[in-house]
Amino acid sequence: MEGPSYHGFPPNSKLERFHNIVETKLKVTLKSVLEARDKIFDEHSEYIKLRNNIAVIRESKQTELESLVNLGSEFYSQAVVPDPSRIVVDVGLTLHVEFTLDEAIEFCKKKEEHLKRKGEKLTEKASEIRAHIKLVYDAMAEIMRLQQVEAHNKKLHDLSNRT
Repeated sequence: MEGPSYHGFPPNSKLERFHNIVETKLKVTLKSVLEARDKIFDEHSEYIKLRNNIAVIRESKQTELESLVNLGSEFYSQAVVPDPSRIVVDVGLTLHVEFTLDEAIEFCKKKEEHLKRKGEKLTEKASEIRAHIKLVYDAMAEIMRLQQVEAHNKKLHDLSNRT
């Protein structure tokens, strides 16, 4: 017979199978859901910043705007925007749309709300996975408790049969 596995459970036991489900399925899924949620929250934050920056530009009523533009790989260049009354926004799927400042602000608000709902759904999913993990751990604890009771009862039975 084989000895206990690296995590202390007998090989091929229910406890080992439950432990493997938690480690290889539930925790992996939880990690990917949390990473997806964090990415959504980062995007949500970017749209809030964009909306606030657009509002500042709109309120300043400038006829020309100077700005640093990220050309990629964090390489920036000075740029002059001759007409800041319109802005091009990445609306997703590498699609860019030209908006008036008011339209861009409205788009940002809608996108923020959409991303917020999406993040909340992922948070709910993460909570469900955590609950499943807890349920499996509780089941494992109950199995261990029952095994201990069974072992104790067997010892008592063996002792009573000796006398």
